Amino acid sequence: MKSSQIEQWLQGSPVLKNLPVEVVVEIRSFAEKQVSRIHELVKIGMALSAEKQLDRLLEMIVSEARRFTNADGGTLYIKSEDNVLEFMIIQNDSLGIRMGGTGKKISWPPVDLQAADGVENHRNVSAHCALVGKHVNIDDVYRADFDFQGTKEFDATTGYRSKSMLLVPLRDHEDEVIGVLQLLNALDSASGEVVPFPPHEIEDVTSLASQAAIAITNARLIRELENLLNAFLQAIAAAIDEKSHYTAGHVARVADLTERIALAINKAEEGRFAEVHFSDDELDELKMAAWMHDVGKVTTPEYVVDKATKLQTIFDRIDLIRSRAEILKRDVQLADCIAGVGEVGGAAIDVGTGLTLEEIGALLAFLEEVNIGGEFLSDEKIMKLKEIGAITYQENGQAHPLLTEEEIDNLSIRKGTLNQAERSVINNHVTLTMRMLEKLPFPRKLSNVPRFAGMHHEKLDGTGYPNGLKEAEIPLQARILAVADVFEALTAADRPYKPGKKLSESMKILGFMVKDRHLDGDICDLLVESGLAEYYGCQVLSERQRDNFFWKGEEVSLACSPEDQLKCLQGRPRESKNS
Repeated sequence: MKSSQIEQWLQGSPVLKNLPVEVVVEIRSFAEKQVSRIHELVKIGMALSAEKQLDRLLEMIVSEARRFTNADGGTLYIKSEDNVLEFMIIQNDSLGIRMGGTGKKISWPPVDLQAADGVENHRNVSAHCALVGKHVNIDDVYRADFDFQGTKEFDATTGYRSKSMLLVPLRDHEDEVIGVLQLLNALDSASGEVVPFPPHEIEDVTSLASQAAIAITNARLIRELENLLNAFLQAIAAAIDEKSHYTAGHVARVADLTERIALAINKAEEGRFAEVHFSDDELDELKMAAWMHDVGKVTTPEYVVDKATKLQTIFDRIDLIRSRAEILKRDVQLADCIAGVGEVGGAAIDVGTGLTLEEIGALLAFLEEVNIGGEFLSDEKIMKLKEIGAITYQENGQAHPLLTEEEIDNLSIRKGTLNQAERSVINNHVTLTMRMLEKLPFPRKLSNVPRFAGMHHEKLDGTGYPNGLKEAEIPLQARILAVADVFEALTAADRPYKPGKKLSESMKILGFMVKDRHLDGDICDLLVESGLAEYYGCQVLSERQRDNFFWKGEEVSLACSPEDQLKCLQGRPRESKNS
């Protein structure tokens, strides 16, 4: 009801027409105040409903209740599962106190609702309010029957004088008391003096407390559901990691590094990221995508994920080649004996090999070396593999090749241990990741999780997979995840086909990938400038992997003392734009 509506009601009332003017003025003033308070309650309720972040919500409840009652101080208690009242928010304008929520942490012990023997604690006024579920209005706490020893000690320490106090229980939708709102020292709006809380305000504060309780319950429910979703998805990610002991911890490390890079971007004051800031919801979305980026590997065969050598399937087929080499050696030894050679291992008699024992041993050593995946296999070695493939051995009177075509193809893998078919199986995990995540009904603030998770193998030059996206099509979040994934993979000490690279080697490869436009150079620069590369080297890498590295021609010294690590996380010094 607006002021004009009140005036219209007053003028149209036959009863009020016969009353003295002074009375009508009082009625008008009272009606306007009541309407104003109702409007305030509605506005507060709308504000509480809109705030989903629990810490800010709790602060808002106390602030609005204090403003509504003109109280100097306020405290919010929440009932815990341990049956105690936890201090959540403490505010006092005169003392400049802001504790709990987004402010200073509260170290005060909780208020027990029951003694050790199970007797209810009615001596404490906050506990009494929660236990009986009714408001308590005290004109002067120094003259009340409750135990205010703690309040008096606080006053003695701070020079404050606690006097009037109003406590109201917070009830949820099931009428259960979930907390207590305590307001302290109502101030007269004209004189500023401490006065008792007016009885007519109790109903309004109780209404506010009810709205607050519902808002708290909703916020806690949302947080609990989000925690459940996070825990569930992280459990899936951990299970996928544990599927292969070689990749255990990969997802967790990528998620942690992804979040740290995003936070470093938020702190950037210069350069490309100066105007970029991720909100809390965007950070949650990106971290969720990082946790889920390899979920598609749940369908990838273990022998592919764990393929430690080029010839490995269910077992390492280099053992078959060793057996064939033994047959070759047997034939040479047999030929030596037949020829009457006195010393085994001399010049071979041609039995289809033309090889000596030493040459067979050298060939086997070469094959064992090539079987271990490396960064690059030269054309000369591939040619030598084909020559070895032409060698035959005799078994049951028939000639068999020392290497099958499939073995030659696998041993000829230039990088790593996966052949093209196996690489396709691995690459397909990204497509499956997107398909699986797109089937989940993510809330709106997490709606980009499938997209970001499914783009972490895209490259700026368009040669990535699964969709070959160009630079402009890859969002910043996916680029961050890509850098974190590559950096972790390069330094990981638990890969089946290679030992973890030193930090210097990893940063050198990152530099090449930036030059080839596979990774975002600004993000890689930030990895160094923010100190994250140094931090990761000291906190995650083994001592063998820790060394100084070069970035853009400048040497970065790795210092792993606690003081140096603090400096690392504060960021490396940058040149000013104006320098």
